[in-house]
Amino acid sequence: MQERVALESEIIRKCLSRSELQCSFLEYRGYKVIYRRYASLFFIVGTKADPDAGKGAENTENELGLLEFIHTLVETMDKWAGSICELDIMYQLEEVHFLLDEMVMNGQIVETNKANILRPIDLLERESKKGEGMFR
Repeated sequence: MQERVALESEIIRKCLSRSELQCSFLEYRGYKVIYRRYASLFFIVGTKADPDAGKGAENTENELGLLEFIHTLVETMDKWAGSICELDIMYQLEEVHFLLDEMVMNGQIVETNKANILRPIDLLERESKKGEGMFR
């Protein structure tokens, strides 16, 4: 776990130290790192070569596809919470995780349609506003 935390903090430092003129892709310790900055928020996605492909296998993940995924995620969050900010993510972390779970399953992007992603979240919010909520 400590190794993972150290790797995450190193990647975050790398992304923060890059200028806006540099591209949003970098390779670090065998990972492809794709990031995008929206105002004060950084969204970072890291991929590694498929372990089933054997040692020394090349990471064939599409960087532009993941950059578009980040953009879709931010657009979906904007549609859900208005203009998304740090506080929205901090105070509604469970909903943000639920939103991500609707988009990604087993490391694969399964849904990019904003209406389909937000439908279950809207249902949960409607139920929680009723007098006898779904989770009571």
